[in-house]
Amino acid sequence: MKLKSRVAVVTGGSRGIGRAIALALAEEGADVAINYQRNEAQAKEVAQAIEKLGRSAGTFQADVSDSEQVKRMRDAVLQRFDRGVDILVNNAGINRDKSFARMDEEIWNSVVSVNLNGVFHCTKAFLDGMAAKGFGRIINISSIVAQMGNFGQANYAAAKAGVLGLTKTLARELAGKGVTVNAVAPGFIETDMVASLPEDVRERIRVQIPLRRFGKPEEVAKAVVFLASEETGYITGHVLSVNGGMYM
Repeated sequence: MKLKSRVAVVTGGSRGIGRAIALALAEEGADVAINYQRNEAQAKEVAQAIEKLGRSAGTFQADVSDSEQVKRMRDAVLQRFDRGVDILVNNAGINRDKSFARMDEEIWNSVVSVNLNGVFHCTKAFLDGMAAKGFGRIINISSIVAQMGNFGQANYAAAKAGVLGLTKTLARELAGKGVTVNAVAPGFIETDMVASLPEDVRERIRVQIPLRRFGKPEEVAKAVVFLASEETGYITGHVLSVNGGMYM
């Protein structure tokens, strides 16, 4: 119970890696606010699973690319969890892949707005409360694509690389306030997106991974739990890669 009595917010927490993170935080004792954009039923299922663990949970709708929606979400979270937020996991993200030559401005902006601007909006919303308490853990979910690039993902790679730069800058700015800021950079994880790839494409990716398998959402979640704990008070500005050795 490393996170007993802590309150965590997980954006994009209704499915995939976000769902695994929300459950892992709860298993270590945290109460969890689950942000979602569209699928309320999935978010409520995660909340129910958390409550079965004996923790408190709530679901909060917001498009993280919209600052006004994020502010309303923050107010609702703080009304539900009046002791304040200790842990923020900026996980919400989308991908809309095309080669750069075929990528238009709308596709570019939509991905950057969620994957990078969303981190800005959510961090802005919850930072003051953490600073006032003198304790905070901000964990930003980036990607191996930010570190090595990937064909057809210029928008996604740029946004996720921006998250890494933001992580390191915030780590410097917030160190004196008792708030650590770190990132997790997953490789290819068994999510709906990876599962939808043709088998020949999956195999081409798999042979590039030294561990010869895709990661599990729970393995990313364990990295987040580690960075969220009090034990990591001397770790900030770090990028923790969970990629099976695909990028070193």
